[in-house]
Amino acid sequence: MSSKRRNPPLLLLLFLSVSISVLFVSSSAAPGAETATFHFRAPRFPDFSRAGHGLVAPFGIRRHLADGNSTEAGDGNSTTLVLAGERTRRKDPSDNLKIYTGGFNISNQHYWTSVSATAAPFFLVAGVWFAVFGIVLAFTCLCYCCCPREPYGYSRTCYAISLIFLILFTIAAIAGCVVLYTGQGKFIGITSDTLDYVVSQADVTAESLKNVSGYLAAAKSVDVDSIFLPADMRSKLDNLVAKANSSGNTLSSRTQDNRRKIKDGLNGVRLALVILAAVMLGLAFLGFLFSILGMTCLVYFLVILGWILVAGTFILCGVFLLLHNVVADTCVAMDDWVQHPTAKTAMDDFIPCVDNATAQETLVQSKQVSFQLINLVDTVLANFSNRNFPPQLGPPLNYNQSGPLVPLLCNPFNSDLTVKDCAPGEVVFHNATEAWKAYVCQVSSSGICTTPGRLTPSLYSQMSSAVNVSYGLYRYGPFLVELEDCTFVRRTFTDINASYCPDLRRYTQWIYVGLVIVSAAVMLSLIFWVIYARERRHRVYTKQFMTGGGGDHNKGPGHI
Repeated sequence: MSSKRRNPPLLLLLFLSVSISVLFVSSSAAPGAETATFHFRAPRFPDFSRAGHGLVAPFGIRRHLADGNSTEAGDGNSTTLVLAGERTRRKDPSDNLKIYTGGFNISNQHYWTSVSATAAPFFLVAGVWFAVFGIVLAFTCLCYCCCPREPYGYSRTCYAISLIFLILFTIAAIAGCVVLYTGQGKFIGITSDTLDYVVSQADVTAESLKNVSGYLAAAKSVDVDSIFLPADMRSKLDNLVAKANSSGNTLSSRTQDNRRKIKDGLNGVRLALVILAAVMLGLAFLGFLFSILGMTCLVYFLVILGWILVAGTFILCGVFLLLHNVVADTCVAMDDWVQHPTAKTAMDDFIPCVDNATAQETLVQSKQVSFQLINLVDTVLANFSNRNFPPQLGPPLNYNQSGPLVPLLCNPFNSDLTVKDCAPGEVVFHNATEAWKAYVCQVSSSGICTTPGRLTPSLYSQMSSAVNVSYGLYRYGPFLVELEDCTFVRRTFTDINASYCPDLRRYTQWIYVGLVIVSAAVMLSLIFWVIYARERRHRVYTKQFMTGGGGDHNKGPGHI
């Protein structure tokens, strides 16, 4: 038996279901959706030095345009390399929907408005859903209060179809919650791994800076046979050591501070997404259960609650689509920057390198100190240890040195600090102290050699200290070069691009896809909760009416 009466709220619900579905499908085909998938190349660079040198503190380095692969930036202020130019070509709502051409630039307002526009379809769906479904709820309440009717008349087809769709959308909501929960766990994990990698690079670099300053500080006090570095060089080292220590300490403190803030933010995101997944899962399950059991009041309560939650979840869909596109833009921009390291780009204002002037000064000074220390050692060997002074001169010129001449230490630099090859017979850093042991004599209490040899134990110890300091400064030369030319940043960006970017892109996509599935499934479930609850109630009343035992049993206002 079917009713001849019209049911306006039911028709509005069906219309809302169709209209929201159309909007949702159109949002999937919007320009923002096209930017959700991208492809990039992660070039491999040779390892310029031993691994372990990494990110350091920000500075305002400006690299000049040194290649022909450049285009005019969107703002027209200067000629720069546009990073991720093709990927970031989007309509800009703040510029009359013109195509944004400025590339990846987080300091450019038009970049943010253009990338935010990719999430606009989800914000629109949230607004339409909240407004239209709110109107439907208001109209339903008016019918409940002003137009009471007997709940007879139902469609078996509508009842069966509503039950089938209710089951399907509940399953879809559960599946979406699983995708959302899994995606947020993977996203937090890979983000933490990326952060840990960057922090480890920064920590190693800070430690290397402190080691360099330690070697420079030690060089000030090195003396070989009472001969020191020149006074002017020692005075320069004081300022340089202070700068190097300051850079290392600042880097360590800022890195740890930023790490703590990012970790706190990630924990907040994790908690919010887990709570959202649990709430939406509980909402879908309870709504299905209450609908099956015919608990109309509880169903309507969940409908009102779900109405608000679905709107909020659609907004989160847009937020995470925005995040996904920013992550993808960043990865492509890093790839472009790595391929054009000498070009001027929008990254120059915040690229993580050490201060160029400090790095250059430290590099030059470390070479000069290393050169002077080796020169000092070789001067003592050539002018004192390897000469045979008359006995009457006595210490420190004559301390009874004798035997084969001590080989000089190879100086890797010329006086102009260019690279120099070792001369035949010279010893190098790696074997100098071992080779010199054969020339150490035994001494008396007055410091006079009593056995053949040209080096006293005290002089040997002083020379070994000078060699160790000189070798330390020489060993950190490539590290300082990397600080100066940002080689370590290129290597770090390459590693992030190859090892972390694909997963970051994948799992941000999982989150917003999970949110989309949950939002759409719960949205449609709300509609079919109402439809199924109504059809079930009318079905029960119709059966009672047909048997003759329930004609007046359920009469009363409020049955829709």
